[in-house]
Amino acid sequence: MDYMIRATAADQQIRAFAATTRQTVEQARKYHNTSPVATAALGRLLSAGAMMGAMMKGEKDLLTIQVKGDGPIGSVTVTADSSGGVKGYAANPQVLLPANLAGKLDVGGAVGKGTLRVIKDLGLKEPYTGQCELQTGEIGDDLTYYFAVSEQVPSSVGLGVLLNKENTVRQAGGFIIQLMPFTSEEVIRRLEEKLAGLHSVTALLDQGMTPEDMLNELLGEFGVEITDTVPVEYRCGCSRERIEKALISIGKKELQEMISEGKTIEVNCQFCGKSYAVTVEELQELLKRAVRK
Repeated sequence: MDYMIRATAADQQIRAFAATTRQTVEQARKYHNTSPVATAALGRLLSAGAMMGAMMKGEKDLLTIQVKGDGPIGSVTVTADSSGGVKGYAANPQVLLPANLAGKLDVGGAVGKGTLRVIKDLGLKEPYTGQCELQTGEIGDDLTYYFAVSEQVPSSVGLGVLLNKENTVRQAGGFIIQLMPFTSEEVIRRLEEKLAGLHSVTALLDQGMTPEDMLNELLGEFGVEITDTVPVEYRCGCSRERIEKALISIGKKELQEMISEGKTIEVNCQFCGKSYAVTVEELQELLKRAVRK
């Protein structure tokens, strides 16, 4: 079962999250038929989304992370709630690239240069939006930079996706470690030394490490206290009702044009690929509802 943990360390000077997301990322791979490098990119962002979603307090709070670069994958978008539900898609899920110089899946090459944007809908009039330039396109580095410049929280984000020979997901997950404003210089120095010696999240996952093991490996000397365990799952939540709302929102002119074509239309969910057929009669009913608004 996929899950994440929330924890503190060093007498609450450090807060940390760690997750295992193999089933969630494999579900995304099946939904979108992603290539290996797209599985890695989307899987890393799904893992980060699950943990960042858990940083929000409200039941209805929603987080969207979008990585948009000039590389062949185009963009990768993930939406998460505060209770471990996450979903996402890549603009070009079939992108194929040779391995990078280290012999690893070239996520940075697939993403390229561009921006990372985080949108938090916390039920206020305006959602909070933070944005930064991509640093490497490898996603973990980019989120580390985002936390530092947009939220002023010194952080370390490690994300990994490991595939089997047949390109199914073998391991996926990651961690986010953050320093509180009152963290002592001594704790910061020791933590930086520990993180500098870390090979990769993929290596930790491949050893079969659980989220608890990962945090003990990284923060054990500081005394880890686990405060919460949250199940993680790929949760789409699309429905005919939501599709109808989306059609109404596109406007009367566009609806009228669809009706004029006289054909049943198909609307596909970007997150799970499910297809919804909408007949001309149903479109006419939606147009009436749109006019009444």
